[in-house]
Amino acid sequence: MPVGPARMPLLDHLGELRRRLTIIVVSVVVTALIVYAATPVLIDFLMDPIRASLPEGSHLMVLTVLGGFTIRFKVAIFFGIIIAAPIIIWEMLGFCLPALKPNEQKWVIPTVAAMVFLFLFGMAFCYIVIQQAAIGWMIDQITDFATVAPDAEDYLNIIMLLEIGFGFAFQLPLVIFYLSIFHLVPYKVFRQQWRIIYVGLLIISSVVTPDASPVTMILMFAALVALYEIALTIARYVLIARHGKASLSWTREEYSEHL
Repeated sequence: MPVGPARMPLLDHLGELRRRLTIIVVSVVVTALIVYAATPVLIDFLMDPIRASLPEGSHLMVLTVLGGFTIRFKVAIFFGIIIAAPIIIWEMLGFCLPALKPNEQKWVIPTVAAMVFLFLFGMAFCYIVIQQAAIGWMIDQITDFATVAPDAEDYLNIIMLLEIGFGFAFQLPLVIFYLSIFHLVPYKVFRQQWRIIYVGLLIISSVVTPDASPVTMILMFAALVALYEIALTIARYVLIARHGKASLSWTREEYSEHL
């Protein structure tokens, strides 16, 4: 990863930011152009989890002349972002790397790997667990009084938003882990204030999910709580290994004294 000096004039920082954003945009666009031809297969793949919930014999409909191109373009960009995710994360961290201390820079490569894994894991969790439950519930709310007309763009928009929402939401363990081990928020605060944090996770679940389904919100909340507890367990192990068991009760000031 090419890294610039920590101290640079403002215009040089802006030039560095522009260069990295250009790499990100070009990576996504090139990847999207490559996968565009395969979008019919990719659309079938996205729709597979919810086919059992669709009315029997129904088929996806495109309601406008340009609808087909719009849908394929959105799906191509969506998969372009997924495939280019390692490059996106790599370039973002590369821009921030000079501001880190030498002992913090060693965490960059593991962080990139963890971010990519968690993003893909969140999307996989959504694909396997969430889509059928959430969209099936929403369709059930309609069938008692109306016929469902499966608009392809509407369905795919919801699916892609759900996937991206879960991908980003599953970055939570990484945030909790780093806040804990660097004592930006002491470990004991996370443990003592768990009720407030759980309420915060519930609010995040309601905001991140793009649909109004309580099923989606509850499943995301359950997943975030599990990830939160896993992150704290790992942070506890790292803190004890680095500083001893007493570090679990340190304040930020006490942590600074032991550096």
